[in-house]
Amino acid sequence: MHFNETDEGDYRIYTGALEAPQGDGYVAAVVVNKVRGVPGRPLEAYRDTSLAGGHRWLRPEEALSYAMDKARAIVRAQRLAA
Repeated sequence: MHFNETDEGDYRIYTGALEAPQGDGYVAAVVVNKVRGVPGRPLEAYRDTSLAGGHRWLRPEEALSYAMDKARAIVRAQRLAA
């Protein structure tokens, strides 16, 4: 398993490249939490543990990159909705 995390404005993004069940690549996963402007603990804004319908990437870096792109698009959509 490979993980990455970063802040994007009021959000904290966690991405993962999980080994595919058959062992033939990596599945991308993402969790987006709103951490600022929320009383108490962070609020989960989005979660998907099998992005792109479970597509398998050959390298973990590819899965992490896809997950981060997806997460940033979600954060942008959340900002526009606010």
